[in-house]
Amino acid sequence: MSATASPASSQSSSGSRTARRTNVTILLACLGVFAAYLPVVGVSTSLPVIQRAFDASTVELQWVTDAFILPTAALLLTCGVLGERYGRRKVYLAGLSLFCAGSLVCLLASNVVLVCVGQALAGVGAAALLPSTLALISHVCPDRNRRARAIALWTASLGLGLTLGPIINGLVAEHLSWRWIFLPALAIGAVVAVAGAFLLEETRASRTPHLDVPGQLIAIVAITGLIYGVIEGGSVGWTAPTAVVAFVVATVGLLAFVVVELRSSGPMLDLRMFRSGAFSGAAFVMAVTLFAQVGLVFAVSEYFGLVHHASTLDIGVRLLALNGVTVLLTPFVGRLMNRVGPGLVLVSGLVIGGVGALGVCLFRATTDTATAAMIIAVLGLGIALAIAPITTIAINSLPRELAGTAGAANSTLRQIGSALGPAVFGAVVTGRTLAALPGHLAASGLSPADQGHVSGLVSHVGIQAGAFLHLDSPASTGQAMSAYGASFTDALHVCALISGISMLVAAGVAAVLIGVRNRTPEEAGAASAPARAAAPAVLADGH
Repeated sequence: MSATASPASSQSSSGSRTARRTNVTILLACLGVFAAYLPVVGVSTSLPVIQRAFDASTVELQWVTDAFILPTAALLLTCGVLGERYGRRKVYLAGLSLFCAGSLVCLLASNVVLVCVGQALAGVGAAALLPSTLALISHVCPDRNRRARAIALWTASLGLGLTLGPIINGLVAEHLSWRWIFLPALAIGAVVAVAGAFLLEETRASRTPHLDVPGQLIAIVAITGLIYGVIEGGSVGWTAPTAVVAFVVATVGLLAFVVVELRSSGPMLDLRMFRSGAFSGAAFVMAVTLFAQVGLVFAVSEYFGLVHHASTLDIGVRLLALNGVTVLLTPFVGRLMNRVGPGLVLVSGLVIGGVGALGVCLFRATTDTATAAMIIAVLGLGIALAIAPITTIAINSLPRELAGTAGAANSTLRQIGSALGPAVFGAVVTGRTLAALPGHLAASGLSPADQGHVSGLVSHVGIQAGAFLHLDSPASTGQAMSAYGASFTDALHVCALISGISMLVAAGVAAVLIGVRNRTPEEAGAASAPARAAAPAVLADGH
């Protein structure tokens, strides 16, 4: 009797160990991406306290956030290939180590330059974490339904980092020195790194991918040129020599990258993946959606801070209406995708998000917090429905062996969109506020001298001047603030139009290239057949 029961018992024990290993891997992947995204919005909403600590200029403050985004976007593809070649666990732990080192540099920084250095180092770590965490999840979740739920949890963890970052930083900034805003991310990253070193098993692609050094270097140059050009264009003007040169470098680099990858026998990014309509659609939608979302969230955050004069903590709490909805709903999106198909969920989310973004056009300088929260909650609902399906479609449209590369490409476009959003929307906010301000000042009843003083201050300092507009009398200050608030709100409406229209266009592209028809896992597998055929022969081995 015991002899016949032993195999069943052994099989049950093995299945239990596999389930535990899968759950632990998913948990550590989610914690890794949560830590990586804590500083993304958290540091942005903490810029006023950093500005006061170092008397930093507007350009220096912009680089505090962009120093994180630029290396993240530039190195994602490279880190994805490194994980497939040398091991996802190694890249994951290296990413956490670099992220913690960068956070420590920021915590100990004595000037704004060192804060930027620390942010850049943390950005390199984030570049390693994003593709490696998705690849770890894909490896332990061969079943498409389970993988969709795991990716939804991964997306929720990312959103939770975006949500809690400004709240945690706001609490820290109100009671401690600004530098301690970097401690929570450092502590979480360190704990997760130690846990991962003991609990994660090493995995890599069954066929070692080619390192493709020329492709790696050209991709880094092209992406860096694009992001730097947008940053410089938003800061000093789109026709400034530094911006123009950066865009030329990006264009030449992109063309060179395409040529090199098409000729390479082992490309870092097999461009034939884009023969899959689903993958191409997901790639386009990811970049556009993150551009629209992060850009508008940046503009709304500035609106709360400069027009409503909300503190860092208050801004974080108000953004709960957007990010909180995303975090709460994302875990249920995986099950919804399994019921009606990721395409339908994606298109529905983009339409709802587009409507929510356009709803921001209803904002006025005097809009109360409850009304603003209800409007941006609609945007949050749309984002919750859209983000997880984009990632799932991109991963499932290709062979599982290409999960790391697909995840890296997906995350690269996420970061490019995230970097372009604040830069472009920041330029729109500044330009439109300055253009609308003279008209609102003329209608405010201020004297010509006061009007000239306010216009000169805003032109010299930028939109941050709204934080310290003071004239000789309280009445004049109130009139100036009202004119400034109306001008900024006009600019916010333009941002809302750009964001809403972008998301609706993305919905149309998704409907055409991805479709909305409900697909079973078997049908989804059949749909990825063209991508399998297009993938390198050594990888199209039945996975």
